[in-house]
Amino acid sequence: MIDSNGTGTPSGENPPADRLWLRDPLAVHLGAGVDPNRAARGIVVDRATGTIIELVPAGGEPTTCGAEGTPSAGGTAGDATDLDIIDASAHVITPGLINTHHHFYQTLTRAWAPVADLPLFGWLQNLYPVWARLTPRALELATTVAMAELLESGCTTAADHHYLFPTGMDEAIDIQVDVVRRLGMRAMLTRGSMSLGEEDGGLPPQQTVQDSEVILDDSRRLVETYHQRGPGAQIQIGFAPCSPFSVTTELMRESAALAAELDVRLHTHLAETIDEEDFCRETFGLRTVDYLESVGWLGERTWLAHGVHFDDSEIGRLGAAGVSVAHCPTSNMRLASGIARAVELEDTGVNVGLGVDGSASNDASNLIREVRQALYIQRLRYGAEAVTCDRVLDWATKGSAAALGRDDLGTIAVGKRADLAMFRLDGLAFSGSHDPIPALVLCGAEKADRVMVGGQWRVVDGHAIGADGHALDKEALIAAHQEEARRLVAGWGPRRLSGRRLSGRRRPPRRSLSPEVCGTPRAGGRR
Repeated sequence: MIDSNGTGTPSGENPPADRLWLRDPLAVHLGAGVDPNRAARGIVVDRATGTIIELVPAGGEPTTCGAEGTPSAGGTAGDATDLDIIDASAHVITPGLINTHHHFYQTLTRAWAPVADLPLFGWLQNLYPVWARLTPRALELATTVAMAELLESGCTTAADHHYLFPTGMDEAIDIQVDVVRRLGMRAMLTRGSMSLGEEDGGLPPQQTVQDSEVILDDSRRLVETYHQRGPGAQIQIGFAPCSPFSVTTELMRESAALAAELDVRLHTHLAETIDEEDFCRETFGLRTVDYLESVGWLGERTWLAHGVHFDDSEIGRLGAAGVSVAHCPTSNMRLASGIARAVELEDTGVNVGLGVDGSASNDASNLIREVRQALYIQRLRYGAEAVTCDRVLDWATKGSAAALGRDDLGTIAVGKRADLAMFRLDGLAFSGSHDPIPALVLCGAEKADRVMVGGQWRVVDGHAIGADGHALDKEALIAAHQEEARRLVAGWGPRRLSGRRLSGRRRPPRRSLSPEVCGTPRAGGRR
């Protein structure tokens, strides 16, 4: 058991000091272009405040007082007597990785044969009816699996895009809040939505869509109940209508207005595939970025998932507006969606972060692996010199933090939150490697050895530790999760129209839809 301070100190021994020195790491990622010698001897953390209070430079020792902003200047070993010390000489330390796009519930439908070889639209059409069977217990288990897997890969903050609210799932986001608190991570939980069903020209089956009033009322409730503001916030809420082909333009506009009123962020899928681009042109007479502007989303409050198919002009407009993009390389490869123009987006002012995307289109929730994937797919487009190991690590940390509107996370600096990931470079995969930061990215790191969130250990020796100080019972979690996953897909096979393209022509909108489709009550009318 880890003690209440997350230190590993056995019960009955002297309590840990507030200050912790991560001493003499192999390397510290301070960001592209930043002199690594500034933290060559390590990082001092104040566990009481959950912040970084000192970077110890090459040749230095921690200062006596450890005050914020005080440089280390040749102190003596005696200055460290009030410190706890972790020997980090076998570790590379990075800021805690930040995941900007996911669908936690999809861990229940990984590697399902009927969708293993389909592009996005056919993949969705086969999975929607399966996902419509989601239950509160299944979502709790799926969220726990996704977040624990992320945590053990070095991720400390995760955004989730949950847009599925079938019958009985009104409190889906509340369930996720409970899981975040139990695991002690940070999260941006977005209240997603679908309001445009098949009967009105959209992609989702009718039993998975909701009325706009229900969506907006619940969005307001979640912000008023859970959203935290300011440095160190653990849980934040955003609004995330799913995509142009699954929500109405009215809901997009109303969500933007509510987000402005409540001062929260906006998230949606955009320009992921050519099919989506075609849908926007045929339905709205607009390209995707024109559509975004028409509904009031072209601004700093917005971060977009994927952003693969933007032209030169659109990239410039996104950068000028301060929009952010979650680059999801594995998902884009898995569904053959294309390669996002991440370097050009960043160069024009777009904050580029990384996302693993849902575990039905990535089949994993491993963010350090996603760093490597981003490096390689972007080098195919831009070459090796433009896409460096430091640059992609910045996307997973500093860029991701900016995409989520968090200026207290994503970098290792005095005053920032002590969210840190520590990776060992041992084992066969790293044998013969010479330089720690390139080795972390190029040799294929899979798991962090230790992860800290707000000064508290949440992974020790590669295993997730809950906020209660107890190690996660992964064996029991996996067994329960597997059982729910089997239940969800039992009796389902591929739909006949698995390759159907949207026509982009909608029927005239109606105020209410049939309350039942395929014998399943529709969720949208619930109040």
